[in-house]
Amino acid sequence: MAVLVTGGAGYIGSHMVWALLDAGEDVVVLDRLSTGFAWAVSPDARLVAGDIADTELVRSLIDKHEIDAIIHFAGSIIVPESVSDPLGYYENNTSKTRTLLQTAVEGGVKHFIFSSTAAVYGAAGLEPVTEDTPLLPESPYGRSKLMSEWMLRDAAAAHDLTYTALRYFNVAGADPKGRIGQSTPGATHLIKVASEAVLGKRDHLKVFGTDYPTPDGTCVRDYIHVSDLADAHLLALRRLRSGGGNLIANCGYNHGYSVLEVVDAVKRVSGVDFPVEFVERRPGDPAAIVANADRARAELGWTPQLDNLEEIVTHALAWEEALTRKNASA
Repeated sequence: MAVLVTGGAGYIGSHMVWALLDAGEDVVVLDRLSTGFAWAVSPDARLVAGDIADTELVRSLIDKHEIDAIIHFAGSIIVPESVSDPLGYYENNTSKTRTLLQTAVEGGVKHFIFSSTAAVYGAAGLEPVTEDTPLLPESPYGRSKLMSEWMLRDAAAAHDLTYTALRYFNVAGADPKGRIGQSTPGATHLIKVASEAVLGKRDHLKVFGTDYPTPDGTCVRDYIHVSDLADAHLLALRRLRSGGGNLIANCGYNHGYSVLEVVDAVKRVSGVDFPVEFVERRPGDPAAIVANADRARAELGWTPQLDNLEEIVTHALAWEEALTRKNASA
């Protein structure tokens, strides 16, 4: 019995692989390595380079490794890019998820955990949103994920499959043990970009929009440590295997920080005062989105351990420094 992690060479997926292995699970990773890195996958996992829409490959992995659960991270995640390339996002996030689901059902996979997003809510405001908040995604990215949630719900209703869809808020930080972190060149994650600015990899940081209806005019987000997020997936897997029913749950900390507050935190932790440029809003960015994650805490028994912005920044900076050394020695 093994777990198949799609996109397991990427940022969140690679942390999930380490968490599963730490918990004693047998792990198979499927990643086409378009944005992920083979070196990011623990050597104790089996890495297969391939596409989730390759039905023959996925079916062979399910049969060979007796896959009982799939944790699905593979997909495209950049909101502005989804606005300029909506069909690409519907292909990669929605169409390919549908193919993966069909292969999973036909292969007898019992459990499916889906990497969803707070972008399904759209512009929700400063109050924490529950899972019952109206779903009004403002970008093709959010809509591509919501359609995948719908397919998952319908597939579970029709077949012997149980699922959990976790709606992530803003994932940040890096493995506290220093094994892995956000490594994608040209990443758009705020704390990653700020960490690069600290180390001189960027000559400045851009703040997109200062006229939002928030306390300081910049976007407000709920920043969740990637290791806490991986732990939520692990708990979701255990719940499904123990007979738990289908579940959709937010993953966040129930409070948010503005872009300027995050920038100030990075400067404070690092001691580096890097330049900041204020520019126009980006398309598809809601003003504020903060989680009410009470359901995850109640249903999964999830107790976040790293709910501290300065700690998140500290881990992100430490990984960025390690990545710099790694790239210099390559």
